[in-house]
Amino acid sequence: MQDAEFSLFHHTALPKSAEDGEKQKPPLLILLHGYGANEDDLFSLAPFVDERFFIVCVRAPIRIGMGSYAWFRLGFTPEGILIDPNEVEAARQTLRQFVDEAVTAYHADPKAVFLLGFSQGAMMSLDLALREPSLIAGVAALSGRIMPTSSERFAPADELIGLPIFMAHGTSDPVLPIGNGRSARDQLRELPISLTYREYEMGHEICEQELRDLTEWLTLQLSQFTIH
Repeated sequence: MQDAEFSLFHHTALPKSAEDGEKQKPPLLILLHGYGANEDDLFSLAPFVDERFFIVCVRAPIRIGMGSYAWFRLGFTPEGILIDPNEVEAARQTLRQFVDEAVTAYHADPKAVFLLGFSQGAMMSLDLALREPSLIAGVAALSGRIMPTSSERFAPADELIGLPIFMAHGTSDPVLPIGNGRSARDQLRELPISLTYREYEMGHEICEQELRDLTEWLTLQLSQFTIH
C-alpha cells in the first residue's frame, strides 16, 4: 500500500480481533527486509506470528534493482564495504516517520510497537530502538549487527532499561559471519536492556527452530499489555 499518508510502501495483515470485528488498539509489528529484498520477503512469517498483532511488511526506500530494495547502499571496495552515514540517517528518519504514520492510520497501540528485522532490516531496527527507545516496545533482530554509527548515539542508559531485544544469528552465516552477532551480543550485554540471544546451525536465513523461538518471544512480550 502506498498513498500520500505513508512514506513507505507496505503490505498489511490484520489481527484476528479485527477480522472478528472487535474495536481495540492492536499491537503493531513492523517487518523490515534485508538488502536486495522487498516487502514480500518476510510476509510469509505473518501466519506464524501471534494473531493479535497488526502486521506491516515495509519496502525499504532505495531501489537497487528490479524488485530489489535497500535501506542504504553498500559500496564494495578492495578496502571493504563502505556505508554512507548520511544515507543511514535518512533511512532511520524515514522509518521513524513511518512508525508514526502506521500507528495513526491503523489505530494501533503507540506503546506496543515492535520491529522485526532481517539482516540490514535488523540493523535498522536496532538503530531506531536503541536511539529512540520511547518509540519501540521491543525488537527482534535476525542475522544482523549493530552499525558502528549506532553505538555512538545510543539513548541514555536510564531510557534503555528493560527494552526487550531478541537477537539470533546463524553459526554458518556466509553474508554476516557469526562474529557480527556475537559482537552485537557483547555490546548489548553492556546495556540495561532485556536481551535474549540465540545461535542456530544455519546460514543467512531463518530456520524452523528460530521461528518457533521468535514467535514464542513475541507472544511473551504481549503479556505486558491488555490485549484480548
